[in-house]
Amino acid sequence: MSEINPNRKIIHIDMDAFFASVEQMDNPALRGKPIAVGGAENRGVVAAASYEARKFGVRSAISGVLAKKNCPDLIFVKPRFERYKEISSKIRKIFHDYTDLVEPLSLDEAYLDVTANKKGNPSATLLAQEIRLRILNEVGLTASAGISVNKFVAKIASDYNKPNGQKTVNPDEVIPFLEELPIRKFYGVGKVTTEKMYQLGIFTGLDLKGKSLEFLEKHFGKSGNFYYNVVRGIHNSEVKSDRITKSVAAEHTFDINLSSEIFMMEQLENIANILEKRLKKHRIAGKTVTLKIKYSDFTQQTRSKTLPYFISDKGLILETVKELLYQERMKDSVRLLGISLSNLNTEQKKTVVVQLKFAF
Repeated sequence: MSEINPNRKIIHIDMDAFFASVEQMDNPALRGKPIAVGGAENRGVVAAASYEARKFGVRSAISGVLAKKNCPDLIFVKPRFERYKEISSKIRKIFHDYTDLVEPLSLDEAYLDVTANKKGNPSATLLAQEIRLRILNEVGLTASAGISVNKFVAKIASDYNKPNGQKTVNPDEVIPFLEELPIRKFYGVGKVTTEKMYQLGIFTGLDLKGKSLEFLEKHFGKSGNFYYNVVRGIHNSEVKSDRITKSVAAEHTFDINLSSEIFMMEQLENIANILEKRLKKHRIAGKTVTLKIKYSDFTQQTRSKTLPYFISDKGLILETVKELLYQERMKDSVRLLGISLSNLNTEQKKTVVVQLKFAF
């Protein structure tokens, strides 16, 4: 079994309420007020919320209607993804002044491996402070950071002193830190898994550490090995500056539910157009076409078909999607449709950032 590598120095930088903070920076009238980036109407979704709004239970992914109910004074702002990308690009340039080993997770967070950094500074803690100060001075936004010996611990640590703070978990502190950590704060342990662990008597890292590998694999399958290792501070995943794209997708949520396959095909043609543009832009093709269907009761279904050749043309994609659509009858009216292409021809490393689009 591997052990903790005390020589690795990983920083996880996470921007504070990024989309909302950009809006407040660009519009001083919004500063200090509860704002939500997203839509307020029935199908609107909150993409991000300011810290003033979070006090009222407004958070990302909840409906605009519920957000407004929780916070009657909430101000909705339409997202400007091009602006967020512009700011994100400036922040990443700062990262690359310190190391080339930068792995973006999204527009607002990234891992940095500073074990051997461009500044020759042996202190990852001081580097994180300097990076955060530069982001504040040069961009105008605050960021939080987690510093430790691996990505897993650094990711958890970055959430500890938010907003505008940081936490370092030194090599000799990793095990005590993880043992005391509530299981719901373990990165990668979602709500469903948390409830399952509670039922098994696992409430903290120490409880998790007390379970054998056989026990964890029995109850959590392949993830059992992951849980067994990370609670012992073992997570050897490298910071990868190029992330291989596994799939490219496009989807749309409708204002009015669709109940006819004919109307669905019209919408799928529009979605295929968007998907084709993304594929052509990055010169990517794939073999597996997947149709995603979300029904009015919010249940979700996927139907896939793998072809013997690579495709990127919308005509060929639609031909396969049509076959998948009529594969079986719809069980209800449909509120969302999506198409994705996987099993890609990415023999060389390609980086594609597909920002999630929200309906307004």
